[in-house]
Parts: sequence; C-alpha cells; structure tokens
Amino acid sequence: MYERRELMYSGHLACAGCGATMAMRYALKALGEQTILAIPACCWSILAGPFPYTAVQVPLIHTAFETGASTASGIKAALEMRGDMETTVAAWVGDGGTFDIGIQALSGAAERNDDILYFCYDNEAYMNTGIQRSSATPLGAWTTTTPVNHPKGQAKKNMMEIMAAHRIPYAATCSVAFPEDMMRKIRKAKGIRGTKFIHIYSPCPTGWKVPSSLAVKIARLAVHTRVFPLYEVERGEQYNINVEPKNLPVDEYLRLQGRFNHLTDDEVHTIQETVDREWERLVKKALD
Repeated sequence: MYERRELMYSGHLACAGCGATMAMRYALKALGEQTILAIPACCWSILAGPFPYTAVQVPLIHTAFETGASTASGIKAALEMRGDMETTVAAWVGDGGTFDIGIQALSGAAERNDDILYFCYDNEAYMNTGIQRSSATPLGAWTTTTPVNHPKGQAKKNMMEIMAAHRIPYAATCSVAFPEDMMRKIRKAKGIRGTKFIHIYSPCPTGWKVPSSLAVKIARLAVHTRVFPLYEVERGEQYNINVEPKNLPVDEYLRLQGRFNHLTDDEVHTIQETVDREWERLVKKALD
C-alpha cells in the first residue's frame, strides 16, 4: 500500500526535530515515486538542498512564493496534454504561502477544481525568514513580529473551512504524530480527481521555543487538547472526525512551548474557551 523504500533521504538541511521533514517523509511514502512536487518559497525550498543536490527523490520545481497552486496546476495540464493521467502533481507549501501569500492561487485552483494535491505543512509562522507572524499563528503566540508585550491578538485563520466553502472533493487535517492516519488520508486523496487539500500540523522547535525531542509529543497534545482536531471533509459537506481526542486541558499543550510562556491564567482561559467553542462547531457538523 505504501512505498517501501524511502523517497526522502538523509542530508536535508532542516533543524533538529523539524515537523516539516517528518511530514514530507510520510507524504512521499503514501504518494510513491510517480509524483512531481511544486515547492514555492518556504522552509522546504531550503531543506531539499542546494542544486544539484536534493534530499527528495522525486522531480520538483522551486517556484515563487505566491504560485504553489498555479504552478502545480500548470504542470498537471502539461502532463495531461502529453497523455499522462497517472502522475500525481502536488504543491508543497508552508502556512505563509497558503494562508496569506498564496491563497489567491489556491482559491483559483479550487474554483476550477484542478486535479492537484495541495499540501500545507503548518508550523504557524514564517519560519524560514525569521519566525514572523502569519495568519496561521495562533492567538496569544510570540513571534518576532508579535513580541511578548504585543502577542498576536487574533485567532488562527480557519483554512479548512475556507477550502470546504469551495466544495472541493476532499480536504483533511493531518499530524506528524499520527502517521498512519496521515498516510491513509493522502492515499485516499491521491485516488480522487479534482482539487484536494491536506493540512498538516508540523511543529517547529526553533520557532516555538521547545526542545527538539518534544516535537512529536506537542503534535500529539495538539490533537488531544482539541487545538488541532484530525478530521476530513468531502465535497464541503460531509465531515468525519478521525481521532477522538482525550479532551486534555489546553494548558498541557501551551506550557511546553516558550512562545506561550508570557500568557496569564486569564489568557489561557480565553484560549481554552476558543478551543472548546471551535470543537463544538466541528462536532455539530460531523453529526449533521
């Protein structure tokens, strides 16, 4: 079912504990070698290695920050003109290039229902350029552009709901702490025609101020505190929750990360209320 040999080799340029490298490894094992990647400006445009070297053993093209989805769409159109209907074309994009800079191209591809697989590996800030805040950065988080005295005052943008509103065939959240769930969803998406959106929770120990050894633990806690639920949406209407969370208090997740060290008890309570409210909304949709 999954590629036995590794399609991502050692020698990448990531920081220790990087969730984005785990995400790529699992994704390629699910996709197989008949895959082409479009990678715009993001951490992974560096991690793969300098030309002519690469840690990724499938064809890839580096492209401009805002053009992940449109480049993937163009590659897919070219392959179809050559009669190749089997190669999977995937955009591999960070949260900044998805939630912010690349949302126009992504929305356009989704509106056309281009046959591409779009991955957003989400480390919740512009990590490659110095840990600046993106619209994926969560409420209350420290970044270099939201310092401790002025932490981010807005909630994280809900990209899954934005993509569901496009009524694309398939959208799903994944986490590097749940590789079996992640690879199952990617295999499912690969077999569906049209635009597919995969949102991957990818811890960044450097940007989140955590020891690299805790990356997977934090990713698991994000699910079990309901900060990042694992679910899928088909055709924008059918919601399915894939992993039942343990409903741990959100403080267990926050207190491990230096980016949240400045939060007061009242601010933690506000974040807990936000998480609870969003979870209730998701459960209602899954029950409809």
